[in-house]
Amino acid sequence: MLRGARIVLVEDDQIMGASITDRLELEGAEVIWVRQAVRGLHAIRTPRAPIDAVVCDIRLPDGSGAEIFTTLCETTMAVPPFMFITGQGGIEQAVRLMRAGAADYITKPFEMNAFLDRLTSLIETRGDGMPSLLGVSQAAVRVETLVQRAAAMTGPVLIHGPPGTGKGQIARRIHTRSDRSFAPFIEVNLTRDGDQAPHLFGPDGAVAHTRDGSLLLIALERLCASDQDSLRKLQSDGFEGRIIATAGPDLAHVVKTGDFRADLRARLFQVEIAVPPLRDRPEDATWLLNRMFHYFAERRSGHSTVPLKGLSVLAEEAARAHDWPDNGREVRSRLLRAIRMAEGPWIQPSDLFPEHQIEGRFPTLGEAREAAERRQIVAALERTHGHVGEAARLLRVSRTTLWEKMQKLDL
Repeated sequence: MLRGARIVLVEDDQIMGASITDRLELEGAEVIWVRQAVRGLHAIRTPRAPIDAVVCDIRLPDGSGAEIFTTLCETTMAVPPFMFITGQGGIEQAVRLMRAGAADYITKPFEMNAFLDRLTSLIETRGDGMPSLLGVSQAAVRVETLVQRAAAMTGPVLIHGPPGTGKGQIARRIHTRSDRSFAPFIEVNLTRDGDQAPHLFGPDGAVAHTRDGSLLLIALERLCASDQDSLRKLQSDGFEGRIIATAGPDLAHVVKTGDFRADLRARLFQVEIAVPPLRDRPEDATWLLNRMFHYFAERRSGHSTVPLKGLSVLAEEAARAHDWPDNGREVRSRLLRAIRMAEGPWIQPSDLFPEHQIEGRFPTLGEAREAAERRQIVAALERTHGHVGEAARLLRVSRTTLWEKMQKLDL
């Protein structure tokens, strides 16, 4: 996996450094192991041959990995991808370094196979200039690897997972990394009302506009039977584009019930990318919160004059313990509310999860009603794949009423 790669290892711990070096060399890599920050800087800045990656401990006897990275960014044109090694107490700094451009970090203690998988993915994706979409977990790295492989292929791709997991972003990443990146990227949301056939297959429809680009079908499980037949015939009809489709957890059910053709799924979508929910990768929830923080904090408006510095360690621990039923959408809504309401320089658990403050006392009728409405609205949006109009019909309220409630509940 790493045969021929040249890796600089900056690690002062003799046992860990020797262990990493031995394993990397067994994998076929060439390792330049240094134990001091000053020597690490020299090895990376003036190598005898190009460096493919840097594995660097954050804490070093004569400085820090952060100083090495910052100095290189300020003085070197091409900085190789950095993977930082840190203890639990250094996660906050590691996340800041990733926001500054570092590629990844891993916390001690770690399993060597997990370390190798992430380092391999980091080297394979070097040079595309694109940061991670999903996070820093092993699951996120696997998705990134599959995205890269899918981009190098030409066949249709199916991306499936719960709502709010970034399936649309993954589809666009595949298109951007592929040879079709300069061709059109056309999106069709199949949850829309009305007959989709003219919009998809008509003379001025999405298929015609796609040409040799990529056609993204959102909520594939909603495609009607006649349109499934038309989709199956596209390739034989001379369609030169590429089909990328996203689907929710209901796809397996509609295939089982016969509402979606099993042969179409098997024949057309031979490349599949499964996106796990945030509850299965809690470290990515923390990563996503920190990634979003600066963007939203810069646009903060409110009564507080105290500048926000970021998420506290306690808030990150609370985020890792939460199951995030609404995935990325919930991360965004909770962070926006926390930024508006935070009183001090650091976002605390009570800012992210204000409902925890009332645990232990009996909720009022208003609080119980609001919690029930929130659960029901979220369930309706999941059922309709985020389509507000359809969710309003399910809930038997007007679209305007639903929208107002969503704003009130930060959905």
